[in-house]
Amino acid sequence: MPAAASRLTYRRPQPGDVQRLFAIYGDPQTNRFNPAGPMASLEGAQRLLDHWLKQWATQGYGWWAIARVEAPDHIIGFGGIAPMDYLTERRINLGYRFAVQAWGQGYATELGRDALKLAFETLGLPEVFGLVRPDHAASIRVLEKIGMQPFGTLDDVPGQAPSLVLRVRHPTTAFAWHFTYPSNASINGNLSD
Repeated sequence: MPAAASRLTYRRPQPGDVQRLFAIYGDPQTNRFNPAGPMASLEGAQRLLDHWLKQWATQGYGWWAIARVEAPDHIIGFGGIAPMDYLTERRINLGYRFAVQAWGQGYATELGRDALKLAFETLGLPEVFGLVRPDHAASIRVLEKIGMQPFGTLDDVPGQAPSLVLRVRHPTTAFAWHFTYPSNASINGNLSD
């Protein structure tokens, strides 16, 4: 679902992605704000990949394997939207994790916009949430750039500060879209209805 001018390509994860998933999720740098820490084993990566593949099989969408347009066979991250339990509440969650080499280039923001385009324009979902640790300033900025606003907190990590919950609702008109997403942050590059 990339915008016409997207620098990224997205595809459904495949069984052969397990090594790359482990390389990204097992890197301590990509887990700086993850209370669970880096993924410990290739088996853990396989379990996560199996979970994603099951989501794709049952609901027809889920996290993508993400690559640059100019290097479509080299995965730089994983992310997208998928149902997630926020303790007792099931929400559609936007999440992502990129390899360190892909940081600082706006890819998380681009992914977020493309994922919201899928959520709202294709799937017709009413809202999408983001869950972020309160000290993860870069991810908070990404979620705010794509139009998410504070919704509440979630006490999901015992002994630590609650996570922040942000939300964006489905824009029902181009007018609402304009005020939800500033023109420099529109998903498809224009605000035509």
